Amino acid sequence: MSEQPPYLRIADELRQRIAEHVWEPGDRLPSRAQIGQECGVGENVVRRAQELLISQGVLEGRAGSGTYVAEPRQRVRVVRSSAREQPSGSPFRQDMKALRRQADWESRTDAKVPARAEIATRLGIAEGEPCVRTTYEFLADGKPVQLSTSWEPYAVTGGTIVVLPEGGPHAGTGVVNRMAAIGVTISHAVEQPEPRHATAEEASLLGIQKAALVTHIRRTYYSDDGRPVETADIVVPAAHCEIVYEIPISR
Repeated sequence: MSEQPPYLRIADELRQRIAEHVWEPGDRLPSRAQIGQECGVGENVVRRAQELLISQGVLEGRAGSGTYVAEPRQRVRVVRSSAREQPSGSPFRQDMKALRRQADWESRTDAKVPARAEIATRLGIAEGEPCVRTTYEFLADGKPVQLSTSWEPYAVTGGTIVVLPEGGPHAGTGVVNRMAAIGVTISHAVEQPEPRHATAEEASLLGIQKAALVTHIRRTYYSDDGRPVETADIVVPAAHCEIVYEIPISR
């Protein structure tokens, strides 16, 4: 059996010290040089161990100040299920209501944005065709828990009352309900989740360490005739959220 990498051993040591209350939430950790000297490793090993614990929500880094023991934070349960689509209202708001949390979000919509190659492929349209792009920052009790960038072909919603996802009488009701308002029935969605490291911009928006672990979900909604009508990139911080999929069973 191969020996445990040094940074994992140091991460376990730091985690144990926190569990034994050597360091309490809010405490500033000693310098990397000091920890490395105590544990017999180099500063780079300590840095990797701290970055791992930051990505797991055990520690938090503060620019220009150091590394601290993170305050306990209950993870948000994010449910992915067809049952999330309600006759009215936002699926995210329904999720947060179940957790007794206040849901809110900030958004920005840009119309007639040319679809780049990947988005065009996912939507089954030609590269450069105009889309309505909306970026979201979802909040639970005022804290960011999820990012999303949604793309809808302008050919589907252009000139209708739902062309702006966050404007008009169906604002904020979710893709399924908005599309239904213009006679487009969504039959199913396909989601592809994968872990990766946060970009600098994502880390800043989510209040997490740069390169912390996130789950990136590529979601595409399809109409009942098999046409993709919306695709989105959803980013969820691994340390703050757990993702649960509910799978309906046909009888």
